[in-house]
Amino acid sequence: MLQTARRPTAVSPVSTPPRAAATTPPPSVRVKGFTRSFGATSVLKDMNLDIQPAEFVALLGASGSGKTTLLRTLAGLDPAPVDQVSTPAARAVVFQDPRLMPWKRVWRNVALGLKGRDIRERAEGALGEVGLSHRLDAWPATLSGGEAQRAALARALIREPKLLLLDEPFAALDALTRIRMHELVLKLWRAHDPAVLLVTHDVDEAITLADRVLVLDHGRIAAEEVVTLPRPRDVDEAFQAIRRRLLSHLGVAGHGPSAAAELIAFRPRQDAH
Repeated sequence: MLQTARRPTAVSPVSTPPRAAATTPPPSVRVKGFTRSFGATSVLKDMNLDIQPAEFVALLGASGSGKTTLLRTLAGLDPAPVDQVSTPAARAVVFQDPRLMPWKRVWRNVALGLKGRDIRERAEGALGEVGLSHRLDAWPATLSGGEAQRAALARALIREPKLLLLDEPFAALDALTRIRMHELVLKLWRAHDPAVLLVTHDVDEAITLADRVLVLDHGRIAAEEVVTLPRPRDVDEAFQAIRRRLLSHLGVAGHGPSAAAELIAFRPRQDAH
């Protein structure tokens, strides 16, 4: 019997759903076309800045360049149009002065403004993170400079901020204590993952801590350096190359460590442990 060949059955192709495009989270901070003026003087001019979640950014600039004005704006201390400045609702600031209330014990300073039954326990946990478990009930006047700044850090971090603003918090500390505070800040940043903006006059401090260093000049971001050096950062040739570029942007003639020191305003040192 003659058999006719069967025609192959058409197989419908299996449709593979397209891969979802990787979504980039929105920046924690977005400043777009923002200008801040006081009278006829424009302190910030058409400012544009994004800070990504968990990014550590340092801001350098000469006195009067607008650093503190920008920080105050991001902290919500100065008003700004919501379509030009966007920040997380959860944010905290650590200033150069720890600003502890002398009539409240350390743990109560850390818990200032918080509500709930577990306030003491939360304050104990925050102070434990910064190595001050043994100073819970101390009066602020008995703290060293380094201890007072650690208490200020604990007060900021107990609020679990999505944005942590640091306004020259180590400027009044001695060199050894500053190194210890740098290590502590990096440890806390990794543990809590906030976006961080550090305002500083110290070029080496900026390179040591930040993912990105910005130079503010006459109200505008004049330069940017992305720092990809592994942490902890040694002062090697790559470090020094970044330093030289930043000092050049800042208009400092010398390019060595002594030149970086020229950018640190003189302040009386506090005894700190």
